[in-house]
Amino acid sequence: MPGPAVEAAARSGGDHHGGCCGKAAGKWEKTYLDVLGICCTAEVALVERLLTPIQGVRAVTVVVPSRTVIVDHDTAAVSQFHIVKVLNKAGLEASVRAYGSSAGAGGRWPSPFTVACGALLALSLLAPLLPPLRWLAVAAACVGSQPMLLRAFAAAGKLTLDINILMLIAVAGSVALGSFTEAGAIVFLFTVAEWLETLACSKASAGMLSLMSTVPKTVVLAETGQVVGMGDVAVGTVVAVRAGDVVPVDGVVVGGHSEVDESSLTGESFPVPKQPQSEVWAGTINLDGYISVRTTALAENSTVAKMERLVEEAQNSRSRTQRLIDSCAKHYTPAVVVLAAGVVLVPALLGARDLELEHWFRLSLVLLVSACPCALVLSTPVATFCALLRAARMGLLVKGGNVLESLGEVRVAAFDKTGTITRGEFSIKDFHVVGDKVEMNQLLYWVSSIESKSSHPMAAALVEYAQSKSVQPKPENVTETCIYHGEGIYGVMDGKQIYIGNERIIARSSCRHHKLATKKQTVSKACPSAT
Repeated sequence: MPGPAVEAAARSGGDHHGGCCGKAAGKWEKTYLDVLGICCTAEVALVERLLTPIQGVRAVTVVVPSRTVIVDHDTAAVSQFHIVKVLNKAGLEASVRAYGSSAGAGGRWPSPFTVACGALLALSLLAPLLPPLRWLAVAAACVGSQPMLLRAFAAAGKLTLDINILMLIAVAGSVALGSFTEAGAIVFLFTVAEWLETLACSKASAGMLSLMSTVPKTVVLAETGQVVGMGDVAVGTVVAVRAGDVVPVDGVVVGGHSEVDESSLTGESFPVPKQPQSEVWAGTINLDGYISVRTTALAENSTVAKMERLVEEAQNSRSRTQRLIDSCAKHYTPAVVVLAAGVVLVPALLGARDLELEHWFRLSLVLLVSACPCALVLSTPVATFCALLRAARMGLLVKGGNVLESLGEVRVAAFDKTGTITRGEFSIKDFHVVGDKVEMNQLLYWVSSIESKSSHPMAAALVEYAQSKSVQPKPENVTETCIYHGEGIYGVMDGKQIYIGNERIIARSSCRHHKLATKKQTVSKACPSAT
């Protein structure tokens, strides 16, 4: 279940550090980079060949669906900015990911190269009216292919054959045949396809941003009341968490009492009481009391941040289908090039005439363009990534694609704890009135009106139950309220002092109480001045 998984992540020593601040043992650091130039797994080998030879780089991990590169490196030997420079020199559009930003967040609009390519290509279509405009198609191909050229040269320098080289061969062939419009169209459609893939990957990884957006970007220092950014909060800082606020960082309560909703991390639907020395986790919600929390971790090492790392790095555990596709893709691109060359060479060796050779040459270019492996290679990891994110939003941490694929073969699931299989929502099964001093509807009216002032999950259930019985709460008629943590709520309404809660609040009200023999449930009985 997710509870132990989250707690284990919170207690782990820091195997999943993020951004530029996550230090591992000694002087090693894990840097997370957003690399928009990663189109499919064809670029994985290129990235690895660019970064692995750098002195001080210990490991390189590429997560294709979120276009993320994780580099484990020695900060004394190589800086993260040098790593970014190496990737950008190859046209991969890399940048260091800031804490709390979305994985693989790309631009919503296409790049200037794509826009310029499309505009020039559109103008070239007016060539029947003004023949010199046909050269604008060549200009469109040159402008739009700039990022493609950089990646192709980098791949060729590392003896890697990728989709960028295929497209450049097709464009050069079209220009050689005098088909300028086709050359411009190939570049434009390819850059548009890359942009659409970027949008798809951004949507696939948008769940990461929703996971991190639950944590506030600023905190209030308990001692001074000063508002500071999360990046300025050191371990040991005491921060203030008011009722209704999200706990900003992992820590220990040093002052105050409250109840915290931890369902987003542990799946536990019932609020957890917190008092001094209780642990609290980032991303949980402080329901109804002020607490002071001494931080025990930096923001980028909080439980929520580690959950993000766990989900993203689970991509390294590939399913059998994904491993098969990736294995085929290594030989697929060279095979396409050989096949396209054969389409031209075989007729030439058989003595085909010039017009026939031109026909076969065009067919070989069509084969190069239509046999692009990106869609095939990207399909499985994106589907897996979306499934892992969906599970994370539901509070489940899945170790990787191989686990998901195995889960698809499961036909029977057995659970040994029925208490953990719930919807996480409270509901009222029975509501009894003891004695005859108050009518059911009147009691529901008082209870629902006062509970409307509370943020406790059970308060919402009581209000909903009253409304289902056609009783409309009126919280504006409640003149006084007080929440007793771990006990219940007190309110004054229609001149009555009303206590709602467990046995402890009944003792506080000095009321007598009765036991319902059939339900074994303690309820209060009306006092002269209290109910």
